[in-house]
Amino acid sequence: MILAVTGGKGGVGKTTLAYNLAAALDAVVVDADLGMADLPTVRGPDLHDVLAGRAAVEETLRPGPVDVVPCGRTLAGARAADVTRLVDAVEAVERAHGRVVVDCPAGRRADAGVPLAAAHACLVVVSPRAFALADAIRTRELARELEAGLVACAINRVVEPPPTDAIADALGAPAAAVPADPRVGRSVVTERPVVTAAPQSDAAAAIRSLADRVPARGR
Repeated sequence: MILAVTGGKGGVGKTTLAYNLAAALDAVVVDADLGMADLPTVRGPDLHDVLAGRAAVEETLRPGPVDVVPCGRTLAGARAADVTRLVDAVEAVERAHGRVVVDCPAGRRADAGVPLAAAHACLVVVSPRAFALADAIRTRELARELEAGLVACAINRVVEPPPTDAIADALGAPAAAVPADPRVGRSVVTERPVVTAAPQSDAAAAIRSLADRVPARGR
């Protein structure tokens, strides 16, 4: 099963949710944001190298509390990457490990749709601010075009009750509010997913609720 975590715009906390959802699903998380990678990395081959034909994807796997396929962070690496190889790379991770969460690029850049083409399902991350909904709707339409079924919408970093029902109706999928929690914001840097570091927290409960909506198998 391949789950794409996507969003209409940057800055909505997509990467931290992808990381924490991977923890909840016992999945490998792939950093497919080829130009603005954020997930943990180490020395050695990365996704840029895979997409440039210099490494096999299994060589890049970084074990940890959440296993990560990291992406390079150099402009030269991004330029050398052949994005058309991404679907094969993600599918190879799925064959080897079963469940994959893909952290997608933000917006509607040309490379944003490629992870969705590989995905069996997607989750859209949206800010609770009203203006962000239009971007999320455009992302949902792209997911529909690429047959990546929308399983849920995460209204992220909530500090007061959002219009959950209205957002769910607009996107045509269940919506769940993920409360603002500094432990989620720190989880990638500290490599402490909130579902294990603070399992009784409201944020962990919301992430588990989202994970429960992800199908066990791909199409």
